[in-house]
Amino acid sequence: MSEKRSTKTARVVVSGVDSAQRSTVIADGPTTTWAQRPDGSLVMDLWRADALPVSVGADSTQTGDVLGVPRGGLVVRMCTFAPNSDMDAAAYSAAIAEVYGQQPHSNDVGDVPGMHRTDSVDVVTVIGGEIYAVLESTETLLRAGDCFIQRGTVHAWHNRSGEPATVVSTMISADRGPNGPEPSDLTP
Repeated sequence: MSEKRSTKTARVVVSGVDSAQRSTVIADGPTTTWAQRPDGSLVMDLWRADALPVSVGADSTQTGDVLGVPRGGLVVRMCTFAPNSDMDAAAYSAAIAEVYGQQPHSNDVGDVPGMHRTDSVDVVTVIGGEIYAVLESTETLLRAGDCFIQRGTVHAWHNRSGEPATVVSTMISADRGPNGPEPSDLTP
């Protein structure tokens, strides 16, 4: 967990049942699992399950650290990205490498800080601002309300606006297979 907090952390409200087995709120407060990255982004894990399917009565398996997706599980994460103009590109790349490790890959879009891939399928929804999803051969601008399905491909996130951008991601563990997906496996 980070020592510094420059932005308000997300509020997480959890439902459950009371002693009479009636639905109620059983937890309400700020997330306890967050990290302020050196690039200025604030990463907050909202919910974590170590295995799927998860029991509706299970508690989150969050730890005090923001980590990758548990093998066979999922993480719901909120991230606020500072504008690129406020970002240290080397710090961004280092923060990504710290979480996801150094990963060999081709990069046809030039030297793009933070390129990485995860062993997950991520449903990413922009809830504020705008951000670019940068891929190896293209990029696309996403605005509030847009949803991007990131299927374990090499990517980076870049905020070229002058305002913070916030996304919520449901990151589901995925099997890459012995050699990873073939490009034909990822085409419609």
